[in-house]
Amino acid sequence: MTNNTRQPIAEFLYQIEHLDSPLLLATFPSSYAILNPNQPAPITGCCMLIPKVIVPSPNELTHQDRAQFFLEMTILGDAIMEATGSLRVNYLVLCNQAPELHGHCIPRFETEEPTRRKQCPFTAYDFAHSRPSAPRGQDQELVTRLQQALRTRLSE
Repeated sequence: MTNNTRQPIAEFLYQIEHLDSPLLLATFPSSYAILNPNQPAPITGCCMLIPKVIVPSPNELTHQDRAQFFLEMTILGDAIMEATGSLRVNYLVLCNQAPELHGHCIPRFETEEPTRRKQCPFTAYDFAHSRPSAPRGQDQELVTRLQQALRTRLSE
């Protein structure tokens, strides 16, 4: 059972560590890679990086911990590019709506409408009303590819 009094990122962390979240893709030394809970159709493959320690922003981390978090974020981006065939990945650390450190890795594709492809993904697409992720359903093949790409990178 989830707790609606926790902040969003703390809730993700709780679900990962206590409820066997189906969104979990990989465990890094300082964070967890998860499939984003919503997947706008033109940019399917959106993921998040959730730190194991809740802080308001990267500024609260030591230099070493910051470096580790951003290294893990780019490794997740590499895996997304491999698993989705995306043109690039947008990396976002906003901490605005959810005031806890987390990262978004959003694949961008040549097939996107050109004007939207140049916009911030949260401006171009309505994440809140996009289809929910289905890691044990529609997104199962994507999850398998992401997990394999992450396993390969984590073993390097």
